[in-house]
Amino acid sequence: MSTLVFRALERELLVYARTWRGSAFSSFVQPMLFLGAMGLGLGGLVDDGGVAVAGGDYLAFVTPGLLAASALMIAAGEALWGVMGGVKWMGQFNSMVATSMTAGDVFGGLVLSNGVRTGVAAAVFLVVGVILGGVTSWVAPLALVATVLLGMLTSAWLSTYSVTRDSDSTFPIIIRLGVIPMFLFSGTFFPVDQLPDAAQPVVWLSPLWHAVEVSRDATAGGVDGATAFHVAILVGILAAAVPFGIRNFEKRLTP
Repeated sequence: MSTLVFRALERELLVYARTWRGSAFSSFVQPMLFLGAMGLGLGGLVDDGGVAVAGGDYLAFVTPGLLAASALMIAAGEALWGVMGGVKWMGQFNSMVATSMTAGDVFGGLVLSNGVRTGVAAAVFLVVGVILGGVTSWVAPLALVATVLLGMLTSAWLSTYSVTRDSDSTFPIIIRLGVIPMFLFSGTFFPVDQLPDAAQPVVWLSPLWHAVEVSRDATAGGVDGATAFHVAILVGILAAAVPFGIRNFEKRLTP
């Protein structure tokens, strides 16, 4: 990758500025509906039953979980069908490498743009969480670090795969067997220690779990060394994807 990666990022953001309304429901409205249904609806029943989740009310527990999970969902769709569009359906990636940009620049711009998109969506979600009372800590904006990293690493790993495909037939399988189970069992809706002991180590491998832990520490004001450890894990997962992503983009896009 070169400094032209920022031109690739600029291109992706200019397109998004013109087309964001088409993804407004999935990026902004849908996460809010989840928060209202789970945090206020189900959360009201949990709190009325006198059950404390992780020592507090359910809205405060589920808000950071959904904050991180929404980043995963947004980035996954863009890294799968968005990349398929860029390579095959619309072909803009092929046009980009016909300039002085390299395939690595295209990959880098895509990953960075998904980080920006998930960051913007997460910031809006965080404001709503504050309004509803699910976020009370002044260090809560640190949760955006986790959501941006999660969006970028999700984009990096999934686009590394999708750029090699000629059909999107496997994409729904990835969503149903990979993304959705991660969404449900990474501490988003209930504490991981409620799972069977044998299942908990599997959850620890989930990048979403690490992002949820960082978000929950930030929104609860409990940032400490463990929070930094989770951030380091997210950075490591992202860094590990970069060489594979550049290699696969070069194989697909280089004439």
